[in-house]
Parts: sequence; C-alpha cells; structure tokens
Amino acid sequence: MKADIRIALVGNPNTGKSTLFNVLTGLNQKIGNFPGVTVDKKIGYSELPDGRTAQVIDLPGTYSLYPKSQDESIVFSVLADRNSDLNPDLVVVVIDATNLKRNLLLYTQVADLKIPVVIALNMIDMAQKANIVIDIDAFAQKLGVPVIPISARKLEGIEQLKQALGFANKVALQQNSIDIEPIAPALINQIKQELKIDNPYFALQLAHQHETLKFLSPAESDRIEVLEKEHSFHSQKAQATETIARYNFINDLLYDTVKATTTAEDETLSNRIDKVLTHKIFGFVIFLAILVFIFQSIFAWSAYPMSLISDGFVWVQAQLHQHLPDGPLTNLLVDGVIAGLSGVMVFIPQIAILFAFISILEDTGYMARVTFMMDKIMRKVGLNGKSVVPLIGGFACAVPSIMSTRTIENWKDRMITIMVTPLITCSARLPVYTLLISLVVPNKNVWWIFNMQGLALTAMYFLSLISAVVVAWVFKYILKSRERGYFIMELPVYRAPRWNNVLLTMYDRAKTFVLQAGKVIIAVSIILWVLASYGPGNRFDKIDQKYKQIQATQKIAPDSLNRMMASEKLENSYAGTLGHFIEPAIRPLGFDWKIGIALVTSFAAREVFVGTMATIYSVNGDGENMQSVQQKMHSAKNTQTGQPVFTLAVAMSLMMFYAFAMQCASTVAVVYRETKNWRWPAIQFAYMTVLAYVASFVTYHLLK
Repeated sequence: MKADIRIALVGNPNTGKSTLFNVLTGLNQKIGNFPGVTVDKKIGYSELPDGRTAQVIDLPGTYSLYPKSQDESIVFSVLADRNSDLNPDLVVVVIDATNLKRNLLLYTQVADLKIPVVIALNMIDMAQKANIVIDIDAFAQKLGVPVIPISARKLEGIEQLKQALGFANKVALQQNSIDIEPIAPALINQIKQELKIDNPYFALQLAHQHETLKFLSPAESDRIEVLEKEHSFHSQKAQATETIARYNFINDLLYDTVKATTTAEDETLSNRIDKVLTHKIFGFVIFLAILVFIFQSIFAWSAYPMSLISDGFVWVQAQLHQHLPDGPLTNLLVDGVIAGLSGVMVFIPQIAILFAFISILEDTGYMARVTFMMDKIMRKVGLNGKSVVPLIGGFACAVPSIMSTRTIENWKDRMITIMVTPLITCSARLPVYTLLISLVVPNKNVWWIFNMQGLALTAMYFLSLISAVVVAWVFKYILKSRERGYFIMELPVYRAPRWNNVLLTMYDRAKTFVLQAGKVIIAVSIILWVLASYGPGNRFDKIDQKYKQIQATQKIAPDSLNRMMASEKLENSYAGTLGHFIEPAIRPLGFDWKIGIALVTSFAAREVFVGTMATIYSVNGDGENMQSVQQKMHSAKNTQTGQPVFTLAVAMSLMMFYAFAMQCASTVAVVYRETKNWRWPAIQFAYMTVLAYVASFVTYHLLK
C-alpha cells in the first residue's frame, strides 16, 4: 500500500506502544504487559483525518538510544539511516503518563536527533487516578512539540492524536534539551565535518555506536575509530555525562509542569498484591496452583467442543462414503485428507484455551512477576533471568521464543536458552499428549477435584521444565565464556485483562495452528494415503486373489474378511514396507511399524503424528464403520498377540519420545537463523534424539 507519510512509534517497554499501534492500524498483533513482546518491528497503515495514508512502524521498546540488546539497536538504526526505506518522516514518542521521569529520557534523545516529534501521553486516565496533575499546555510549550493525552486501552484521545499527526510540521521545531557539543567538542566537530553531518547529537551517537551501524561504510567506521583514539574519547564517561544533563533538564521540566499530590493508588495496590504473588514461598505455590488449574481446565473445558468436532467429522466422512461413487479419489478425499485433518482440527479447543490463559497472564502483568521469581533459580543453572521469557513462551511455540532470545545480551546465556527452549512442551505436543493420555489414563477424579487425565498432562509440562533446567545445567559446564550476564526487568502495575484481546489471541493462534499445520497435514496425508494404498510389484493383486479364494472356500463374514484383507494390504504397501524397514530400530521402544510411519512423517511437525495415525487407521479400517481416531487407536489390536497396540507402556513410551525429540523442522531452521551456524541445530537435534530414545526405552521397559 502506498503511503503519504511514514510514522515511527518509539517508547519504553510497557508504555502501551503496541496497543496504540493496533488502535491506529487495526492490524492484529500480540499485545501484553509481558516485557519483550515486541521483538521485531511491525508495520501497518492508518488513514489520517485529512485523507492521507500513514505507514506506521512499531519499533521495539527501549529505554534509551544506547542499545543493550540486538532489538534495541534497531531503533537508532531506523531513526538515523536517512537512506533507509523505514526512515520516518515523523516520530510518535509514546510516554507513560504515570512514569514521566523515566520515559522522558528516551524522548530527549529522539528529540535531539531533530526529527519531527509528537508526544502521545498514554495512560492519562491512570495518571489522573493516581492524582498526577500534568499541565499539558505548559508541558508542550516547554518541549516545543504537540503533546496529546490519550488512553490507548480505552480508545480515548485517538482522534485528537490522528489530527495532530495530520497537522505535524515537516521540520523539527523542538527545543534542544541539553547542550551536546561540550560533551566531546573536538570529536563531534571533526565527525560533523568529515561525514557532512549538521546535527551534533547524531555525530555523538555515531561515535558511540559506529561499530554496529550497518549504514556506515567500513571506511567511515574505521575513520571514526581513529578519531576516537585521537581525541581520547571514552564512551561510558560520555554517556554518563549526557544522562546526568538530561535528567537535570527533565527534573526542571517536571517541577514546572507536573504535580503529584498523593502516593499512586495503583502502585500501592500492585505492591500489596506483589507481597503475596512474589513471596519467596507462597509465590511459587500460587504459580504451581495456577499451572495445575490451567492444565485441568484444558481437559475439562474442551471435552464438549472436541466431541462436537469429532462427531462432525465422522458424520461428514460417513456421508461422503455413502453419496460419492467408490474409487481412488473418494478414498483419497475421505480416508486421506479429511481423516488427517480431523485428527488435528479436533484439538482446536485445547489450543485456544491454552493461549487464552497465556494471554490473560501476560495482559494482567503476572507473567512478568513469574519471570522475576524464577530469576534466582535460572541463575543457578547458568541461565540469565531473561531466559525465563523464552522458556515460558515455549509453552506456546519454540520458534518465536527462540527469536525472543535476542534480548539476552550475554552470548553463553543466550546459546543455552536456545539449546533448551525446544524441550519445553509446546502447543504442537498438546494434540499428541491429549490423544495418548485419553487412550490409557482413566477419565475420573482423584482427591475429589483433580482429574487424572489433567494431572497426567500437568506432569508432562513439569517434566519439560525440569528437563530444560537439567540440560541447561549441563550446558553451563560445556560452554565457556568470560562474559557475565545481568537481569533488569520492570514490573508493570496489575491491570484487568482486555477480553477482546484475549479473544483475538485465541482466534489468531487457532487460525495460525490450523493454517500452518493444515498445509503440512494435507500434503503429508495425501502422500501417506498413496503410500498406504499402493504397494510394490503385484503384491496387492496376489492379496486380492488370495481373499477371493478364501471367500469362495470358507464361510467368513464379509466384514471380517474385508478387515483382514485391508490389514494385509496395508502391511504390504509402500508405507508398510517403510515401517517394517525401521521397525528393528524402534521395536525396543515398544513401537510397531505403523507407529514408525508416524514418527517419520511427524519430523516436519509433531502434530502430524495425530493426522498420520488417523490416516493409517482409516485406510486400515472399514469405510462403512466410521470412528474417531481415538476409538480406532483404542480398538487397535496386535495381529500376532491379539493384545491392544496402545498399552500404558507403549503410550507412555511414545509421550517420552515426543517430550524429548526435536521433531520440528521450523525449530531447526530458526536455530540456524539465530546462530548463523549449522553446528548448533545439529548438536541440538543429536542430543534431543538421544534423550528421546533413552527416555522412551527406559519408560517402556519399566511399564511393560
């Protein structure tokens, strides 16, 4: 879409910047109090009152223009690179009205770059509630920029902000916040002359950050390095001098324009809640209770909608078999594509419930407290406190969680976090676990309120956390680094969750799950159906002749004869041949050749296991007796022993395998992208496969 003006949103973390971006653009984006949500820049479009179209860029949250992480470095690069397609015509600095002093540091830095600025004074309703009185006109006059009070959560002041964006000057009119040149006069002047720069603060920033700025040529960067040495420039001392000067300016500004008459009520309430929720004992007890409640709810609340979806697919398959003409295309559609999809679609309610809870925890600010509480434990096993963010995010998906490790400055901490995050139980494992648990764990309550299936699922989640911590502790002694990590986190005030955002998150995640998994599952289902429906040579012809003779000479019920013939054809198909080929390697784990096929096909994505089992047992089943995948697997018998295939030992062994095995091509790809070296995904795949095999082997032989 062509835009008339480009606007960048800049601000500290947790100032409501992403919320404002959603309000302005209408795009669906993850919003929450959880620090680190905005990892990459986001772009959207907004129509201004004068009819112009604005391209809006949501830049990562940062406390200053001096980056502490890879994400924060994006902000200065976008603002400074005049030749970039992302360089804004106008910057909206989003400021938390309840925390002006800290937020204004970033504003003064952006303003001194002399880019046109508009201040969005967000959370003005909370500031008023906290008896913080801001003289908006005096505030704007002293800064020389438009200041618009808004409440992005309540959609208040948005139209006024859009009008201010429409009337914004093309030339920066803001006052200088501090005198820059005395910080390093000779160096700043020489950089300005040699690089043809007219802004002293831009020149000073180049001196600080030239080594990481990609828009500078190597020759320019080398020249700045030489100038630094010639003028004995000390970056940290210069930053300290600048910061002190900026806070002196901010103190004067706030003294003249802001009155806070009483202690902030919400802050006090948050502090009172924190005394309980972050207590060194009760805090962990509450956190564990919340996790148990979530996993119990996933089973209890999803039972009815899952049953509806399952029954719906069974009805559709039966109708199609009844009304479509018999033939390969009908079998491909019903027993291949629809059977594979039904095995995954049925888990949409559980996925939606899981993400609803995660969204509520983030939105209320509780997730940040969990991160704070877990910091001490993480440090003992060699992880940074910031590692908790991707680890908890791993409950949803490992791919964005691994990308969010960019906020971890220490190389060793970041690598360990990347290596252990795929061990956390992600949403892709959920369909596998719930299917297997429903097969072997009774659906009844223990201790009055706890459902046994829910407890089994909870145990798998805790197992993933414990295994990640243990593996991290091992990597702590394998990886060597002299860097020392640190942990700084802001705890936002508690807020009520935005239910429309929770519903939006449920919809988005369910849609993403269906679209991403659905494409793979349809492709795999079609390939699998072909492999399971045809065999090498004339094996199928011989089987047909064999059963014609049996039908003519023996009195066997047609249904039984058809099942026997279908079973023998599946075993002699291409899929059966592949399963038999790998069976010797997986037999010690309790798996037969059919499970082996599912292990191979689910390498691309774990949830494909369910679709594969549905397809295999549909091909093997009676087309006129449609059943759900759970019913088919529950009634599956070992052809040699006559015993059920999915015993407690086999199901638990399978869950152990999926708990530790990589089985996710997307995670392999993102680990390579983040580490820029195939060595790390190769090591990760190898150690997780070994762990999976050993855990599965031990589990099977203990339980059989």
